[in-house]
Amino acid sequence: MDRRFPLVAIVGPTAVGKTEFAINLAERLGAELVSADSRLLYRGMDIGTAKPNSAQLARAPHHLIDVADPGETWSLTTFQLAAATAISHIHVRERLPILVGGTGQYLRAILDGWVPATLAPQPRLRAALAAWAEQLGGRQLHSRLAVVDPVAAQNIDARNVRRTLRALEVTLASGQRFSQQRGRGVSLYRVLQLGLSRPRPELYARIDARIQEMLAAGWVDEVRNLLVQGYDPELPAFSAIGYAQLAQTLRGELTLDEAIVEIKRRTRVFVRRQAAWFKPSDPQIHWLEAGDPKLSEIAEKLIKKFIAA
Repeated sequence: MDRRFPLVAIVGPTAVGKTEFAINLAERLGAELVSADSRLLYRGMDIGTAKPNSAQLARAPHHLIDVADPGETWSLTTFQLAAATAISHIHVRERLPILVGGTGQYLRAILDGWVPATLAPQPRLRAALAAWAEQLGGRQLHSRLAVVDPVAAQNIDARNVRRTLRALEVTLASGQRFSQQRGRGVSLYRVLQLGLSRPRPELYARIDARIQEMLAAGWVDEVRNLLVQGYDPELPAFSAIGYAQLAQTLRGELTLDEAIVEIKRRTRVFVRRQAAWFKPSDPQIHWLEAGDPKLSEIAEKLIKKFIAA
């Protein structure tokens, strides 16, 4: 018998309906939710990240939401430690943890027991690379990473200069690609993965509708408030889709219509990237149709069978 602690994970593309589905399951099962979304970490970034609202948060315990300011930087290792701590506390309370989110690296790191690269920081090399980034710009730096480590570049947002710098630092200092140094350890958990899916045209329609709803709810004002507080649009937190584009609108560099077009385009690209992390052919994922009226009932039966095994 596998005596590792049980962990349920809900995966799937953005806007597929993971949040409401996870909350419904938590209510049914007395479970607690652990966010695996790199943007829900940040306070003050509520509308554009589709963060659960106060009514949703009140329906079930949530962890790793609103735990950092937009100026703070969370590494993958920081997330792994925080998530493992939250999950262990849930198990101590003899409740079921449900990991839910759309950040592929965060999810895979927990589910597969990733062991992150351990090379110590190289201050002189980092300073030289930072000067190079200042000269070239973030996107050109990312293109250099794509030459030496295409796999790492594919998994790092081109706007995330900090992570691009770290990948180059590790690669150049060690002589081994950053993507090859991330080991896979032994997972601490016995995992059930539930994947939500919708037909792509339906998903894109939901994305478009959600963007309009976010704008109507005051997304532009949310970005304006962040800028007024002094947060730089070049911060990693602003790589969340839409924030940089709306900041450009507020600076007069893009019209709102142009920003909306770019936000929709980037979201579609993101959906395709998410599909690379969680493939329909993956035998470890139980894929469920998000539009099924019996969705929660089906999932609850799968979870109860998994817990009893």
